[in-house]
Amino acid sequence: MPRRSCCSSFSVCLRCFYSCSCKRVKREIPSTCGCVWVLLILCGFLFTLIWLYVTLILKNDIHNFNEEIFRLAGLWQDWSVVFITVAAVLASYCFVLLLFSMCLVVGSQPLNAHWLHKILLCLCVVLVSLGIIGLTLKWKIEWKVVAISLQATSPFLHIGAVIGVSALAWVLAGYFWETKSKVLKCLLPLVYIILVCALFVSPLFISSPCIMKASELPPKPRIIGHRGAPMLAPENTMMSFDRMVNSGGKVFETDVMVSWDGIPFLMHDETLLRTTNVRKVFPFRSSQNSSNFTFSELQRLNAGEWFLQKNPFGTDGSVTPAQREEVNQQKIPSLEDVLIACKDHNISLIFDLRQPPSGHPYNESFVNVTLNTILNVSIRQDLILWLPDDEREQVIKTAPGFKQIYGRKRGKNDTDTFDAVNLSYTNISVSEIRSYRQDNISINLFVVNKPWLFSHLWCAGATSVTSNTLHLLKDLKQPIWLLVSDCTVTTTL
Repeated sequence: MPRRSCCSSFSVCLRCFYSCSCKRVKREIPSTCGCVWVLLILCGFLFTLIWLYVTLILKNDIHNFNEEIFRLAGLWQDWSVVFITVAAVLASYCFVLLLFSMCLVVGSQPLNAHWLHKILLCLCVVLVSLGIIGLTLKWKIEWKVVAISLQATSPFLHIGAVIGVSALAWVLAGYFWETKSKVLKCLLPLVYIILVCALFVSPLFISSPCIMKASELPPKPRIIGHRGAPMLAPENTMMSFDRMVNSGGKVFETDVMVSWDGIPFLMHDETLLRTTNVRKVFPFRSSQNSSNFTFSELQRLNAGEWFLQKNPFGTDGSVTPAQREEVNQQKIPSLEDVLIACKDHNISLIFDLRQPPSGHPYNESFVNVTLNTILNVSIRQDLILWLPDDEREQVIKTAPGFKQIYGRKRGKNDTDTFDAVNLSYTNISVSEIRSYRQDNISINLFVVNKPWLFSHLWCAGATSVTSNTLHLLKDLKQPIWLLVSDCTVTTTL
């Protein structure tokens, strides 16, 4: 009796949550309508779970999204926190609702879901649908990232699916023995067997570059500091350069513009709003192009305090008081400053070169100005990785020692000699990476921040990657996992 009473009380608690009814009822076979809602809850849970997975994958590139929102709306926010939190809440709610409904099925209790749960379930589906539509319309390239991630996570997703289907067997078995419908008694086992068979053969279709013998693993890609070490110091500053060097980085990636008076300087954005206090110093010119300021005017700006105010990577807590003082003293560096530092530390430099706007005094000669600045420093030419396409032939003649990096794929009838390419990791396949490497063409891929993506590209054979997280990825001794020839998985987790 006590055990039966305990089970009865448990069923009442489940129904209180699920149906908002605390009345004790007799065991009965769940109605067809109730079973349909259970199926809809299962679909809703899978839908929200998939979206949670997508939001976690988006975190590799979320800084680009944050920058774009700031450019459009002037609002800085780490949107990954918002997306992941909302997705996690939706998935958790659907999971609890599914768990309770499954327990009611096993206990042969009525499945009369309360209208509030039905509305909330529909709301979950609507919110996820809006997220998917927004991602498709505004950030479509990220679906390629999701596809790439499946190659890196598919073995673990398969294990999760096996666990989920095994748990589902407990519910289906209970319903199978309770139902008197001959159709369901035949249909349920058939559907479940088909599902199990699909899971059984699905590993045959899993494709990942990390399925290889450990002895076949390519060398670890070099890690290029994206604007220095932007998680440890304000991007494109000398402090960021120093932090990158201290973290073991050998290549500094940056962005170069030419000031109104012809001095190349480091700046990524078209305006100075995001990374300086230009609103305070030049309130009536804050929206002007970064190149429309003289270098002396640029030197009046603080290029570091925004790092503490906006906390772009959530690393503010790791900054010591002494480092805070250093951050607040950062200025916009000239290209010459960085070249001298590269020369002193034997660091290679790769940069994007932005053409000044129309009407700028150096709109036509910005390449020559930049080239002359480099040559005047007398840095070893092989330390310069020349990326700009503008007037490349002239640059090759003037400075034949520069390493030429192309920001595009080679064409079938390409006359250029490709020694190295710099591409987005979404713009090249694993087979293309391996084909380029067989032809002795170096491949740098950007921007790679997460260990799973770095591991994937490591297995694929990338020569180097540009990253915001050099200080973290440098400690990775091997890919997160390798599926070796004896069918065992080695991991670094």
